[in-house]
Amino acid sequence: MNTPTHRPTAVVFDLGKVLVDFDYSIAARRIGAGGRMPFGQIQQHLSQSDLLVRYETGLINQAEFYAEVCSVTSFAGSRAEFAGFFADIFTEIPAMISLQAALRRAGVPTYVFSNTNDLAINHIRRHFPFFAGFDGYILSYEVRSMKPHHRIYEALEELSGRRGADLLYLDDRPENIAAGAARGWQVILHETPGQTLEAVAALGLPDGR
Repeated sequence: MNTPTHRPTAVVFDLGKVLVDFDYSIAARRIGAGGRMPFGQIQQHLSQSDLLVRYETGLINQAEFYAEVCSVTSFAGSRAEFAGFFADIFTEIPAMISLQAALRRAGVPTYVFSNTNDLAINHIRRHFPFFAGFDGYILSYEVRSMKPHHRIYEALEELSGRRGADLLYLDDRPENIAAGAARGWQVILHETPGQTLEAVAALGLPDGR
């Protein structure tokens, strides 16, 4: 965490591994049952390949992503089946959901700031009511830029109307946090909910405990 200059006026949350946990191996096993590629290779394609980067940067759409996964893995299920398999990999992180709710009750604006895709977001919107409670959303596939590229940070600043130390940013990826700190944002590298809540409270914000 960088040294705070004053109490932040808005809090920016990464989504995956901060507000919700996820496990691509769940999707890989389901997709693997309908194809011929080994589970481990499918997991790598879903979580680490250039294919996912292109999808989450908005360079290809959902139909194109599905077609390429089918081509690579020999998955023979329908697009609807694939959507369910690929997106149903999330679980809430209760302490962090409570943190966001406490901030909202206190009138502190909160934002979702995520490298993600429309399959994941559509699923989260349908199944996790907390997601509706933010003041705004910057999603990589919509702005066609992924953290840590400066364009997506600029989009968050424009949406929130805030810059520098007015923003407190929580993320589990050091490179993403570093890019925020370079812009003067106050930052917390999220490692455990307990540590993050303590750091938030130290800045004079409600932590939901």
